[in-house]
Amino acid sequence: MAETVERLGTLYGIGAGPGDPELLTMKGFRLLRESPVIAYPKKRMGSRSYALDIVEAYVNPEEKTMLGLVFPMTRDPEVLRREWDHTAALLLEHLRAGRDVAFVTEGDPLLYSTFIHMARVLHHHAPDVRVVAVPGVSSVNGGAARLGLPLADGDEVVAIVPATRDMAKMRAAIEGHDCVVFLKVAKVMDPLIDLLDEMGLLQRARVISRATSGEEEIWEDVRALRGVPLNYLTLMVVKR
Repeated sequence: MAETVERLGTLYGIGAGPGDPELLTMKGFRLLRESPVIAYPKKRMGSRSYALDIVEAYVNPEEKTMLGLVFPMTRDPEVLRREWDHTAALLLEHLRAGRDVAFVTEGDPLLYSTFIHMARVLHHHAPDVRVVAVPGVSSVNGGAARLGLPLADGDEVVAIVPATRDMAKMRAAIEGHDCVVFLKVAKVMDPLIDLLDEMGLLQRARVISRATSGEEEIWEDVRALRGVPLNYLTLMVVKR
């Protein structure tokens, strides 16, 4: 007679932090050690995973099932639906067998993270599976610490904004808050520099790429970034 699984595994979304392995929380560390399956996102087959790079010192791949999950960079809804459903099926294979899965994501799992949509898709397919988010240090907090910029004090208001080419919205975000953290600024750096110049705020902006990691870069003069290719994990802090 086949062995009956008495419980479903739990999916843990573990925030690995922005880059420095020492910023992983103790709870995240414990669950990485206890979970038999380590899942991690990557952009394509064969590519490196930034999230896994952060925690690799804490994981022995010979003792774990390593599950690299490919999340394609496309806006095609049919491709996305197919790939997300496939990824959910890979996770469910382990969870239905009673194995806990630690899904590692850079930053915090509930702040602009792949884990957010992953949890939704999984819940759609298997609402009985337990999903737990383990908070992590976000790039916003890590970047502010490395730049030495307080994000908010007293009654100040801070906004976290994914940068877009809609400069009217970017202007409104700056005008409506004491501090704005623009995420993923690499693709819109030049028009954002123009906007800050127009608003007289170039001296109030700082940029950091891959915050707290061994490949971290900081720019205090954002004008030097005009036309410069930047890493996807680059953010800008504008403090009025």
